[in-house]
Amino acid sequence: MNVTIDLSELNAAALEAQARAAHMPKESYLREIVERALHGQPVAAHGQPEGHPLKPKKSAYGLLAKYGPGPTDAEIDENRREMFNGFGELAP
Repeated sequence: MNVTIDLSELNAAALEAQARAAHMPKESYLREIVERALHGQPVAAHGQPEGHPLKPKKSAYGLLAKYGPGPTDAEIDENRREMFNGFGELAP
């Protein structure tokens, strides 16, 4: 069964934004909201049923730790001096 729903531009934009945040097509997202409403499950603002909190995102902390410590300030300065040695001078 197909049903047409007229939404204001503001509500349509909000629906699209929430569907993107849920990584779902807007039609599927809207279908899920309607199904929850018809079955009496309250829907929280983040699209999950009430009582089902969002999973925390993984932290990027330590993502590059396997590569060891970064260069020191002195090493960075030395590399810059080497890279830009003769920069702006005309070649003979």
